[in-house]
Amino acid sequence: MIVCVCRRVSDREISRHARAGMNFDDIQFELGVATQCGRCEGCARDIVSQCSQTAPVALLRTETAGGSSEWARSSSSC
Repeated sequence: MIVCVCRRVSDREISRHARAGMNFDDIQFELGVATQCGRCEGCARDIVSQCSQTAPVALLRTETAGGSSEWARSSSSC
């Protein structure tokens, strides 16, 4: 479904960018969503919000001070 008619941005594009870890401001800058008339901003923000609420918890490998690595839980954006 097209969310932003001015820039022809779909809900799938917004979701894909949110899954890549981008927040609304990043998505707005990248895709131009809600930068012209602004009528789509609420819907676009809702999509990003829903995506972050349903995000699985990801395990991230981090380096410790001693040079070893450990796994830390972190929630992703979508």
